[in-house]
Amino acid sequence: MLNAQMVMYEEELSEIQEIADQLQQDSRARTILIVDKNGQMIANAGAGSDLDTTSLSSLVAGNVAATGGIAKLIEEEEFTGQFHEGKDISVHMTLVARRIILVVLFDKGTTHGLVRLRVKKASEALSDVFDRLAVKQASTPQPDLFAEITDADIDNLFND
Repeated sequence: MLNAQMVMYEEELSEIQEIADQLQQDSRARTILIVDKNGQMIANAGAGSDLDTTSLSSLVAGNVAATGGIAKLIEEEEFTGQFHEGKDISVHMTLVARRIILVVLFDKGTTHGLVRLRVKKASEALSDVFDRLAVKQASTPQPDLFAEITDADIDNLFND
């Protein structure tokens, strides 16, 4: 099941980008990705130019969804964190506020302990931003996309 699309405002997007930039510096990570659960990248920081961040974001969301299925099978609510250790690059993923995935790609220039410590602080800041964003979105009236469509418009669509 797909999650509802999130409406992003410039102010919150700027805050999210600042958090990503700060986390990348503080953790000495190579790349930070902030991805929604549908696989859409919201922000990134660091050396992401050599990565296919679109595919990576989509795969990360799929990975989180798959491990969510595993959690249900073993009667866990969910797994909020994952770690994959590679020969050169490791990946730390954290589910933040049940809404987004914080991905940290790091190499031997830092440690998993430092990454976890810095991710905790960044997760709290991101949770605050996304909580405010949810309140803002809920208080903003959503337009009725079908209000302007008339029966004549529908007929014209199929009569051409």
